[in-house]
Amino acid sequence: MSEELSFAELFEEHSQNEIQIHNGSIVEGKVIDVKKDQIVLNIGYKADGILSRQEYSNDNTIDLTTVVAVGDTMEVKVLRTNDGDGQVQLTYKRLQAEKGNKKLEEAFENKTVLTAPVTRVLNGGLSVTVDGARVFIPASLVSDVYERDLNKYKDQEIEFVIIEFNPRKRRIIGDRKQIVAAEKEKMKEALFSKINVGDTVVGTVKNITDFGAFVDLGGADGLLHISEMSWGRVDNPKSFLKVGQEMEVLVKDIKGDRIALSLKFPEKNPWMIAEEKYAEGNIVEGKVARMTDFGAFVELEPGVDALLHVSQISRNHIDKPSDVLAVGDTITAKIVSFNAEDRKISLSTKALETEAPAQEEEAEE
Repeated sequence: MSEELSFAELFEEHSQNEIQIHNGSIVEGKVIDVKKDQIVLNIGYKADGILSRQEYSNDNTIDLTTVVAVGDTMEVKVLRTNDGDGQVQLTYKRLQAEKGNKKLEEAFENKTVLTAPVTRVLNGGLSVTVDGARVFIPASLVSDVYERDLNKYKDQEIEFVIIEFNPRKRRIIGDRKQIVAAEKEKMKEALFSKINVGDTVVGTVKNITDFGAFVDLGGADGLLHISEMSWGRVDNPKSFLKVGQEMEVLVKDIKGDRIALSLKFPEKNPWMIAEEKYAEGNIVEGKVARMTDFGAFVELEPGVDALLHVSQISRNHIDKPSDVLAVGDTITAKIVSFNAEDRKISLSTKALETEAPAQEEEAEE
């Protein structure tokens, strides 16, 4: 009789210690077995809990043995107290999603900036996951500029805010655009507060057009006009610069939000030493840059051109320069005049021809 009482007491004690669960209960379990596609947990109930791969993660290829081990504890939610085989069916991913939804709801109400990884790149935008809850960011709200290819965001952590929260309709919308725009505005204010006309700043070529290039100065873009790219002549900006190229530029002018840039640094102005270098009587070498009916313009160095008038090309009569010269030809000529004020230099190849006989006579003597 005493044994029966003892057994009854033990059964009652076991029943009191056994947890009471129902569908939707949140319990803590200890991993007692793990396979690639299933985790078995002791949840303190008369039956063990079964957590399938599908209820652990949305990734159906995941190997569960790589994420949990025997002895680990997990917080899970009861889906069914009896799955038909006398075991308790559990879910981990749905509990995480509920926690994530709660976090998203609070972020929506408080306008909190969230940070989360991009888990999927879709045709119409990005999908990010916050503690198991999914947020959709439409392509139009990914950035403040048009993004042709969103794949660069895959697996990247991005900041965003929740602008619409309706989990019942599975509509939770994020917005990264306003974060990017606000950050750029801060950078813009910081940039304009520190730059002045005449400053030398570092920028990155962002876009190249036929008339110039837009350079990112870190907060605002500046325009580098084709006429300001060199002391010499630039015919095609795309052959002179490359997108992504980093360089030092001179702040030439600031008008409101517009910044004019230049690569024509005053200290590198070739005309500063031209008077001595191209003094009258000096013999120089240059390249024919362009042609007119009255003469050829010869580039002595970038930014310094000289005129070789048709009458100064040869002792022989020449109707037009193109009869004896072509663009790209390298010539040797004599400086016959130099005007520093107007930045004009005149050349003569004829002068060298007339001097040649005299030089030969000196050589014979």
